[in-house]
Amino acid sequence: MSTAVLSMSMSVDGFIAGPDDGPGNGLGDGGHRLHEWFMRPTDTTHKGAAGRLTGVNREIMDEMLATGAVVVGRRTFEAAGGWGGDHHDGVPIVVLSRREPDAAMRWPTVTYLSDVVTAVATAKDAAGNKDVLVHGALTARLALAAGVLDELLIHLIPVLLGQGRRLFEDMPPDRHELELLRAQDGPGVQHLRYRVRSGG
Repeated sequence: MSTAVLSMSMSVDGFIAGPDDGPGNGLGDGGHRLHEWFMRPTDTTHKGAAGRLTGVNREIMDEMLATGAVVVGRRTFEAAGGWGGDHHDGVPIVVLSRREPDAAMRWPTVTYLSDVVTAVATAKDAAGNKDVLVHGALTARLALAAGVLDELLIHLIPVLLGQGRRLFEDMPPDRHELELLRAQDGPGVQHLRYRVRSGG
């Protein structure tokens, strides 16, 4: 059975982007620090672009790229340029949005839906027995509140940003119990995978 898994890099103080994030500055000021764990190759025996991730960080990235579909919020999708219509391996992409897409953001593998429960269910159907990768803070919060976010994969970065956009900001006062499934240390990051056990 497919599992909907949020994958998000986050600072120790809970930020997923630095201040002043927006078009042209998607991760905000200083926010690129949160993605260094997969942007900088750890295999330095090769020069330049030939370098690649190794060890735990490679395993985590391979796991994320083995998912069978993607659910993403429109803001995140557009900030990423829609990944050119192909997040990885041509898997279906379901964009959570209340507005019709611009002509430039239409691709055969991309579906726009306005309801998070329908979006996750559509992605799970498309993914078959593979996991669904969830992107975007608002999408994650909506999916969590609706009870359709199954797991969290937090890439915890040892930095305090102090300002920016928090992953779980403006959450309703509902308690969500989490079960730690796995904790793995990689260069510059700790990967924490949790199962969402219950709400309230």
